Amino acid sequence: MAIEIERKFLVVGDSWKHVAATHYCQGYLNRDKQRTVRIRIAGADGFITIKGKTTGLTRMEYEYPLPIEDARALLELCEGPVIEKYRRVLDLEGTTWEVDEFIGLNQGLVVAEVELTHEDEPFYKPEWLGKEVTGDTRYYNSSLSKLPFTQWPQA
Repeated sequence: MAIEIERKFLVVGDSWKHVAATHYCQGYLNRDKQRTVRIRIAGADGFITIKGKTTGLTRMEYEYPLPIEDARALLELCEGPVIEKYRRVLDLEGTTWEVDEFIGLNQGLVVAEVELTHEDEPFYKPEWLGKEVTGDTRYYNSSLSKLPFTQWPQA
């Protein structure tokens, strides 16, 4: 079984921008609480990903490559708007961070994720990490495709 254990943080500043970015487009064929089915184009590569329900920091995750033409066609079948973002991968002090800078309807949102091998694994925290939002479902990409960041009510 494939397992994903991740923590998610808001990002402050821009000292993480020195790494080249890859453009991502992704949408959801299914977004219920028990599972999500995502279609993604990352650069020139297509993928389908099935994720199970999150328990703590952990959930099942299966990802498979798709021909790019199939991924483009499947994005047309997705619910809600397609999410667009630029992803940068930074390897820092033995920790790999993925920083997503959203564009389009989620413009202004920047989130960093770290994948762990177990829930209590220690990891390097760079100075640009802000508030932890792990478990806050508003920041799930599947939620952002339903209610984009630019449409959130003002706090």
